[in-house]
Amino acid sequence: MRVTVVGAGVMGTMHAWHAVERGHEVVQIEREAEARGASLRNFGLVWVGGRASGPELETALRARELWAEIGGRIPALGFRPNGSLTLVRGELERAVAEAAVARADAASRGYKLLTPGEARAVNPALRGEFDAALYCERDAAVEPRTAQLALRAELLKSPRYTFLPGREIREVVGDRAVRDDHGDVHHGDMVVLCTGAWLGGLVRELAGPELPVRRVRLQMMQTDPLDEPMTTSVADADSFRYYPAYASPALDELNAGQPQPATAAEHRMQLLMVQRADGSLTIGDTHEYEHPFAFDTVEDPYEHLASIAESFLGRPLPRIRRRWAGVYAQCTEPGRVVHRQRVRDGVWLVTGPGGRGMTCSPAMAETTADELGW
Repeated sequence: MRVTVVGAGVMGTMHAWHAVERGHEVVQIEREAEARGASLRNFGLVWVGGRASGPELETALRARELWAEIGGRIPALGFRPNGSLTLVRGELERAVAEAAVARADAASRGYKLLTPGEARAVNPALRGEFDAALYCERDAAVEPRTAQLALRAELLKSPRYTFLPGREIREVVGDRAVRDDHGDVHHGDMVVLCTGAWLGGLVRELAGPELPVRRVRLQMMQTDPLDEPMTTSVADADSFRYYPAYASPALDELNAGQPQPATAAEHRMQLLMVQRADGSLTIGDTHEYEHPFAFDTVEDPYEHLASIAESFLGRPLPRIRRRWAGVYAQCTEPGRVVHRQRVRDGVWLVTGPGGRGMTCSPAMAETTADELGW
């Protein structure tokens, strides 16, 4: 079989990976010289702990297995099973963590509620004040800026794989073929469109105006290297408000009795912090849903995130060296982890993983391969 994959972000590259692994010929086409979207502008988190029970958690757990397997073959992915600590203060936040540990599926997520001393034994960099920590052993991390490059470098070792950058697909023509903006037509047995947050143009023509996918904008930043290892990813209790695994009466009481600070509420914020391979810290994030999105970044969210991060570390952050905004696509249909749609005979659109893209893409692509009979 010859598979044409459109898009070279993590979703498209994982589809190419599974197709090549199953013995098929793959042509991967990317409109930029390299992917520049949400696949790079994220934490590199393999975030199992916050996923909704059912298909979403099952997908995340399978993806975690696949990341470990692929990371063992490709060390440049930077896969590390570092786990995460969500730090809590006060009784209301602690009650949400306790409710999470009491879940029927807590063991599959690797949940444990730790004392401050136990949390610092796991991550000695946390010298600030907190009352407890929700540990998720199944969480992990990869390097988002280089993961696609590392995957592609491995794919290029196969004579069955071809990468064509700098080509935008303009049209589906004939029988399972696409035409690019160079005028070249690429024939195959299957076309998979993994176009990320690019939902206009050809995607709108093929999928129609009622595509159940929205675009979400975020702001993030990265520091200079921290002078010591931060051995886990770190979150604050505001993350309880944004991940479905933490829904409970205790969360309702937290939301009612301890609203977010004004800046955090306005920008729908949580703290997530991950150390990169070079020692720097990736810190975020915000959520913006209303269109049109701003073209610039604003400083208040960065100041809020820095203050929370410093309060957990117990010292000032290293110098901020990068700030950026990103946009990702999120499926709006309840219960679906990604939008997968046949838009023409032999042509499939796979988009809208939301904030799950980096976590779940290996398993999402595997499901595509299984369902399409690759």
